[in-house]
Amino acid sequence: MNPFLIAVLIGLAAGTIDVFPMLLMKLDKTACISAFLHYLVLGMLIPFVNWDLAPAVKGILISMLSALPVLALQLPKDKKSAVPIVLFSIALGAAIGWAGSRFII
Repeated sequence: MNPFLIAVLIGLAAGTIDVFPMLLMKLDKTACISAFLHYLVLGMLIPFVNWDLAPAVKGILISMLSALPVLALQLPKDKKSAVPIVLFSIALGAAIGWAGSRFII
């Protein structure tokens, strides 16, 4: 299968996993769309970054770096949102890194 298509599928899966709890909590539609797109893009980016790190570590690092602008916007409004953002960045970043190394490279 085409590596780019696999990356899109990894991103779709990660985005769905991230948004599912947000939908259950009835969070803002715009926030859900933003979170979904964030992980869709990371799914297409992380597997193709060539850093000399373990795939999960690379995924966590890129995911955390890309979460910084989201944290900067969210923290003044809702300090409690930082914990789920960081936890999902760690978990989904590691998963994307692992999945990319397993199914793409």
